[in-house]
Amino acid sequence: MSRSPEAKIAPNSYDFETTSLVKPTGFREYDARWWFGGAGHEKDPELNLYGVRALGEGLGTLMHERGVDPVIAVGHDFRHYSLSIKMTLIAGLMNAGIKVLDIGLALSPMAYFAQFHLKAAGVAMVTASHNSNGWTGVKMGIEAPLTFGPDEMARLKAIVLNGETKARHGGSYEFVEGVREAYIADVAAGVKLSRPIRVVAACGNGTAGAFAPELLKRIGAEVVPVECDLDYTFPHYNPNPESMKMLHAMRDAVKEHGAELALGFDGDGDRCGVVDDEGEEIFADKVGVMLARDLSAIHENAQFVVDVKSTGLYHTDPVLQANGAKTDYYKTGHSYIKRRVNELNALVGFEKSGHYFFNAPIGRGYDCGLVSAVAILQMLDRNPGKSFADLRRALPTTYGTPTMSPHCADEEKYGVVDRLIAGVKADADAGNTIIGQRIVDVNTVNGVRFTLEDGSWGLIRASSNTPNLVIVVESPTAKENTVGLFRDIERRLADYPEVGAFDQKI
Repeated sequence: MSRSPEAKIAPNSYDFETTSLVKPTGFREYDARWWFGGAGHEKDPELNLYGVRALGEGLGTLMHERGVDPVIAVGHDFRHYSLSIKMTLIAGLMNAGIKVLDIGLALSPMAYFAQFHLKAAGVAMVTASHNSNGWTGVKMGIEAPLTFGPDEMARLKAIVLNGETKARHGGSYEFVEGVREAYIADVAAGVKLSRPIRVVAACGNGTAGAFAPELLKRIGAEVVPVECDLDYTFPHYNPNPESMKMLHAMRDAVKEHGAELALGFDGDGDRCGVVDDEGEEIFADKVGVMLARDLSAIHENAQFVVDVKSTGLYHTDPVLQANGAKTDYYKTGHSYIKRRVNELNALVGFEKSGHYFFNAPIGRGYDCGLVSAVAILQMLDRNPGKSFADLRRALPTTYGTPTMSPHCADEEKYGVVDRLIAGVKADADAGNTIIGQRIVDVNTVNGVRFTLEDGSWGLIRASSNTPNLVIVVESPTAKENTVGLFRDIERRLADYPEVGAFDQKI
């Protein structure tokens, strides 16, 4: 059985050691993610190991229910509790009659690769991605290269919380050697830089430190490793290439080592952030425009997919227009963009978060920070005599904010966003102005993205995997308009005590 989300269980209580604890809100739109906690944390845990076993039994039951081959590749990231969570998940999968192929310490894209390499129908990657220590989660899929969406997550939630798991014979376990080497070789295949580009590889002491430097050296880069020793305490900064703290550290390393750029990887290696040779921190959606320019010159009539958090340049950039590129704006979330790329057979999907989804002939359709890094270095290599800053300056100027994430409880965030959507629509219908301009477009495909007369836009949505809202603002005309629009969003959020303070200042 699973305890209700209201259950309060002290870590040393009898119930905690004998009953499964699975907070329902941990089943998110396309990932599963819970506060696991540990010694020294005051916050009550949302999941215990019996709950992890129930999750494994539920995933195995779902695989049988969907009629897929009962074989799954399972990996874990480098946190002090991830291995124990993985082995407990495996116990549940085996009890449900699943053949488990344990690939060991892994990046999420290595686990996705293992589905192809080992011909496994399923994948389960134990990771909290870029979340701080104390969080855990599982990224899952049963149809490569796709990962679970809302339909699969809703059914998995019902199976686990309603006790619909079913024990079956036939479960087995095998530890598979050599997947790491096969994965790195696959990413590096056929790639050799024409010159040794000097690049900082920043890993924030996360799992990517065991992969990225070797991969970059293998394709001919001169690598300056920064915080690449694995340390699950993350002593310098959380490995998140959207975090200004990590980006500032990358900037400092570029200047110190005279590098041509810095590449930063998140905790499970499916995202890549960039700082150029002048120390400029480039948001991932702008790097995506640069890559789209480069690739659309090679691949005729290229189709791209981007998320609603991303810059408006994908529609307005004159180079992309001249190259005949087409772009589809879609829901934020790696599972959504991955599916949309697959559906449209797009060349690449880009998310502002730094998830890039390279399809054939470049990649296999899933998000991989190492494939992204290779593509970025190849782009620079294809532009001799130009620095990364030159490529950045060639883009039309826009003024944007980083992704902002004020706290809002999982139980509250969607209701808050629904009310905010209604408020924006009411202002648009009434012709009310913001920074002296009317709202000319309201897009509600994922939260609300509202656009003003000069093309400035703001986005408010609920995070799909953490108890936060997500706020992004951009203006193609003036920094002051970005600030003014952001202040309007601050004013709107001030009416909701459920929403916490912003994690960064504008």
